[in-house]
Amino acid sequence: MISPSSILHFNQVKDNLSPDLLYTILGPTASGKTQLGVALAKVMNGEVISVDSRQVYRGMDIGTGKDLREYGDVHYHLINIRNPDERYDVSQFQTDFHTAYEDILSRSKCPIAVGGTGLYLRSLFVSQPYIQVPVNAPLREQLLPLTKEELRSRLQRYSIPPDFQVDVSSHKRLVRAVEILEAVRNGLFQMPSPPAPSYPAIIFGIDPQVEIRRGRISQRLKERMDEGLEEEVKRLLDMGMTHEDLQYFGLEYKYTSLYLLGQLDRASFYSKLETEIHRYAKRQMTFFRKMEKEGLLIQWLQAGSTEDQLQEILHLLANKKR
Repeated sequence: MISPSSILHFNQVKDNLSPDLLYTILGPTASGKTQLGVALAKVMNGEVISVDSRQVYRGMDIGTGKDLREYGDVHYHLINIRNPDERYDVSQFQTDFHTAYEDILSRSKCPIAVGGTGLYLRSLFVSQPYIQVPVNAPLREQLLPLTKEELRSRLQRYSIPPDFQVDVSSHKRLVRAVEILEAVRNGLFQMPSPPAPSYPAIIFGIDPQVEIRRGRISQRLKERMDEGLEEEVKRLLDMGMTHEDLQYFGLEYKYTSLYLLGQLDRASFYSKLETEIHRYAKRQMTFFRKMEKEGLLIQWLQAGSTEDQLQEILHLLANKKR
C-alpha cells in the first residue's frame, strides 16, 4: 500500500532529478529487494531491471526466487530471457541491461535496477574490460574437471596484468580467470578504448540485522520446499538437463540434485542447503562492502518495513540536487 505521504514526497522530487538516473536497490538474498523495487517503481513510474544471474533462465522459478507475483502491473526486464542450457555471463548481461535501460528511458519511465548478484551490479558502475574476453569452450572442457587447488596452481603459469584481479572464491571463477589469462597471453584480447561508461546512478542498499536475515532465509527456504522446489528440479531433468548442469547453478539446484542422486539424505540436504544460503548472503554483503571500498557510494537504508524504506528513499531523493 503506497501512502499519501509517499506520493507527496514523489511530487517533491520528480522535477529535481536527472531523467536518465538509474535507481539501484541491492542487498543480500531474502532482504526484500524485489518488494522495495516494485514499490519504488509504482511511485516513480518506473520499470524494474533484474540484476540476478539465475533469474534470466526460464523454468528455474522456485529455486531462483523470481516471485513474479510481487511485480503486479510493474513491468520487469531480464527475467526468463534464456533457456537453462544456454550459458549467460556478465558481458551478455551488460549488453542486455543497456538495451533494457535505453528502452525504459525511451518511454519516459524510470529504470530501477534490483538484485543481489555482486559481479553484475559492479559491472554497471566499475569498468571491467576483461569481461569482454569470449568463452573458450575447448579450454573450459579441459579446466572443468580440475579441482580448485589445481586451477590455482595453473594460474601460476601466467603473468597477471596489474589491472586484472583474480577471483578465487569459486571453481567457476577460477576457470574464468584462467580463460581470461590464456586469451591475454595469446594476444586474443585487445583492451577496449575508451572504457565503457558507467551509469549515472543512486544506489540504495538493504542490510537487515544478521538475526533477521537468517530468519528470513530459513523461512523462505521452507516456503520454497513447500512450493515444490524438488518437483521443479525433476521437471528440469525431464526437460533434458543433467545433474552436472543443475550443480553448475549452485545452491538450491546443486543440493536438490545431490539429494535426488542419493548422495544426501533429506535431513542433510535441507540443513546443508540452509547453511550454504546463509554463507552466500554473507558473501554478498562482503562483495557490496568491497564495492564501497572501490569508491561506490551505497546509501544503506534503515531497518524497517518496505513502506518505511520507501519513505526513506523518497526523503533522500528530495534532498538530492540535479
